[in-house]
Amino acid sequence: MILASQSPRRIDILRQVGIEPDVRPQDIDETPLAGEHPKAMVARLAQMKADAAAESTTRADEGQIIVAADTIVWMDDVEFGKPVDDEDAARMLRELSGRTHHVTTGVAVVKLGEWGVPERRARFTTTTDVTFFDLTDEEIAAYVATGEPRDKAGAYGYQAGGCTLVRRINGDYYNVVGLPIGHLLRVLAKFGRA
Repeated sequence: MILASQSPRRIDILRQVGIEPDVRPQDIDETPLAGEHPKAMVARLAQMKADAAAESTTRADEGQIIVAADTIVWMDDVEFGKPVDDEDAARMLRELSGRTHHVTTGVAVVKLGEWGVPERRARFTTTTDVTFFDLTDEEIAAYVATGEPRDKAGAYGYQAGGCTLVRRINGDYYNVVGLPIGHLLRVLAKFGRA
């Protein structure tokens, strides 16, 4: 399997289920389109990554399956991307404090046929609702000081120290981490890979 992502979390999730991916990250323009809903955006970006990976394959990749994903944190149709700095991370956490937000992952799967040409595609999104505790300024400052929020959408990592901010989740845990593996495995089974 070709994974069109270098996310350590996605790689770890795949390894947990016995898949050792061939990691081939893709550099695409991730700018949202005007008026684009967050769910539509992650589905589009995942497909763009999968298509970019397919374009760079060779005959040696015949029969391979490409998996690409993109995850977004959003609330009230507003995206919470990766913070630009610690101040931005603190701002995001203050906005999320005491509220329920959504984590949506778009996944695109492409099966390569002869000469590495795409012969089959699938795409889906999974959304999990996440509710934060009411966070104090001290809690936010302490978490930001760990450095963990810097490369995380929504300025927190649920699989690490960010779990202490979360009151509850409603939905797929692995989706919040970055890859809804249960749903993905069912799609892969339809593509002939268990």
